[in-house]
Formats: sequence, C-alpha cells, structure tokens
Amino acid sequence: MRSTSRLTTVVVGAGLLLGCVSGPASSHPGELSADAGKRLLVFSKTAGFRHDSIPVGIETVKQLGASGGFAVDATEDAGAFTAKNLRRYDAVVFLSTTGDVLDDAQQGAFEGYIKHGGGYVGVHAAADTEYDWAFYGGLAGAWFQSHPAIQPATVNVEDRSHPATSGLGRTWDRTDEWYNYRSNPRSRAHVLASLDESSYTGGTMNGDHPISWCQNYQGGRAFYTGLGHTKESYAEPAYRQHLLGGIRWAIGDSQADCRAENGYRPLFDGTSASLAGWRQAGPGSFTLGDDGTLTSSGGMGLLWYATSGFTSYSLKLDWKMAGADGDDNSGVFVGFPPSDDPWSAVDNGYEVQIDATDVPEKTTGSVYGFRSADLKKRDRALNPPGEWNTYEIRVEGERLRIWLNGVKINDFTNTDPARSLVDGHIGIQNHGADDQVSFRDVRIKELPVTGD
Repeated sequence: MRSTSRLTTVVVGAGLLLGCVSGPASSHPGELSADAGKRLLVFSKTAGFRHDSIPVGIETVKQLGASGGFAVDATEDAGAFTAKNLRRYDAVVFLSTTGDVLDDAQQGAFEGYIKHGGGYVGVHAAADTEYDWAFYGGLAGAWFQSHPAIQPATVNVEDRSHPATSGLGRTWDRTDEWYNYRSNPRSRAHVLASLDESSYTGGTMNGDHPISWCQNYQGGRAFYTGLGHTKESYAEPAYRQHLLGGIRWAIGDSQADCRAENGYRPLFDGTSASLAGWRQAGPGSFTLGDDGTLTSSGGMGLLWYATSGFTSYSLKLDWKMAGADGDDNSGVFVGFPPSDDPWSAVDNGYEVQIDATDVPEKTTGSVYGFRSADLKKRDRALNPPGEWNTYEIRVEGERLRIWLNGVKINDFTNTDPARSLVDGHIGIQNHGADDQVSFRDVRIKELPVTGD
C-alpha cells in the first residue's frame, strides 16, 4: 500500500533455439545439446482416421517453436517412447493421433514421463486415441464420442488468464469440426473454453460443452484443445496463439491455475452492468476496457464491492501489471467494514499485495505488513509483467490463505482483536498515477461457515 522502494523485474529468456528437426526422435539422440532450452516432441501416429491437417499442424508447431524459443522434433515412430528418449522433452504433443498407437512398454514409459513432471498437449483427435488405456483417458480429460459436420460455432472463453486463452475475447466465432465427448471433464480439469451449443447443430452435451481445458495430472501438466481439425485452422492467428499458449504452459514457460473450478459466481464479469454493485472510495478510478478488463488510474483509492460483505469464501480474480518492468503497485483488500474512506480498508482489513518490489512482507503474495509469502514458491508460480496471473484468496474464520496460479504461497491467521476476517467486504486498489494494474473476472464461491 505505501511502498517506498522499487526493484526492476528482469525476465531472461530460457535459451537459444538451436534448430528444429523432424523424423523419429529416437533416431537423433545427439541432435540437441543439453543447453538447447525447451524441447517439444510432436507425435502424430494414426491407427484410425487420418487428418489431412497433420502436416500443416506439424509445420505450424515448428514455426511456433522457431519464434517462441523451443526446439521441435516430429515423429510417427512409437519407438520414440522410451524413458531415456522422453527425458529429452519438456512436453509431448499428440497431434490428431487416432486409435491404439503405443504398446504396453511405450505406454509405461510415457506414464513414467508424466509422473516425473512431463507435459502433454492434446490436439483435436488426441481425444480419439487409446480408448483402452485409462491413464491416457484421464490425461487427455475426455474421449471423443461423435461430431457433426464442419460448421461455424461460438466458443465461450471461460478463463481469460491462461496463456492459451488470454488473448481472446469473451466469445470466439470460428469454423471447425466440433467434437462431442463421452464424458464432461469439468469436475476433473479446469475448463478454458466451451461451446455455445445453441450456435450450431449437432452438440450432444446438454448445454455444458467444454472444448479446451488444462489440468495438473499425476505429477505432470496436461493441456487439450478440441480445435484444429481443418487445415485452415493453422493459418488463423488466434488459433496459433491458442496453441502456442497451451504449449508454453505445458513446457513450464508460463504459469496458470489449472485446478478444476466449480461453484463460483461472478462479481465482475467484464461488463459495465456487473460494476453496478461496486463503489469507488477515495481518489482515482478504474477504467473498463473493451476487452472486459479493469485498469487502475490515479489514486490512492479503492474500488470495493458494496452490495454485500462475505464471511467464509474463496475469492478468485485475474490480474496483471501493465508496465513491462513490473514497476506497478496494487492489491486486493478483504475483511474491512463498509466505508467510502479507502484508509478504512487499510486500517481495518487486510491487503493481499501486488507489487514486484519492496521488502518481503510488502510484495506480491504478501499479507501487506503482516506476513510474507513463501518467496521461493511465489517466484516459481509468478508470471512476468504483462502476463496474467490468478489469485485465489480463501477466507475461513480468521484464516487467510493465498494461491498464486494454483500454488499456495501464503497462510495467515489473524490474531488482532481490533481486526476480523470473519465478516467484511472486498476491494481492489488503485494505488497511484504511476501504478497501472489490470483485473479481470472477479468471482466468488461462498463456503460453509465452520465453528472455529
């Protein structure tokens, strides 16, 4: 809230791209040196229907690697799935694979790879693969059931913080082959985007139709997109960015909260109508952008949710620092009484800080002035300035816990009798004229009140 020092955040690239190779990865054990940076294996073996978009899909991933700083191998040789060879890769892309493509030993090697932290990217028909392998079904998230004819449809973007979807609007109109799935992954995986079944014909998932999702699965990272049937998809800038974002998350170049998310309701959903329950306290303001983003301006003030206070809850919201150097400051306040004086929140509530600088108890993830975040965990979970992050702030009794991009980084219990987290309001801070922080998708899930 009252920081006096700054420290520039520097983002260092992962390494120099040495080049992309194609062909069976297992036949090139020395192609890439140990310092080549991130590496990706694209696997496109088919034992059923074969998509004619596979070659252009492979070429697209190579192009994304050349510009994104990761090396790419491509193969249809299942012999590449050995424990030794898979260790060379940060993620494996199953690019419209179909049918039974790995034998038992190869499946075992891949399971071990995922359980030791490997990444998986499933594209389109990756869901039409290995129906008798339960591990793979859980990793992909859902198996293919059917599809109608290729046609336009509207995609509802549910998570606009994940790098696979952060560049998209709230809706995305495009043409593709739209899969129906045998089960709904929502209870197990974090849904990034879903189909509006009223916008096309042939949807069979009763109005809840996930089409892209991510999850942390048995030690590894798994991203799946049902998009990418057509050759034309791979020329679409938005689709290429969607695919690149999924790859970046899978290889660990960006962070996101990929825990399943159910039962939340919006407090701010990106529309001006959803701001009706909010009030500005003190100087400054927030500007609502066309993309549904609130960005702080001036200060020192507070935009607070005046409709009601909350007692026991999980609050989630997405945020990013506007400045490329991270020299910005804001925070999320909880547990304060209703007031149009922003200093009332400071004196009576608690601030979860957003600030790349200052001492440990006054920087990102801290309970400002009271408890530092676990800085090692915080640093591993934090995306750099200009990229979105997600907070979960969970208040139960006098206990306040903080998750950053799905990683718990702080656990604080209030013992001050002059303050209380048990009942209070929430708000987001506009810190000052030189501090611009943006927010999206503020949502809450009220939790049972326990007898602490």
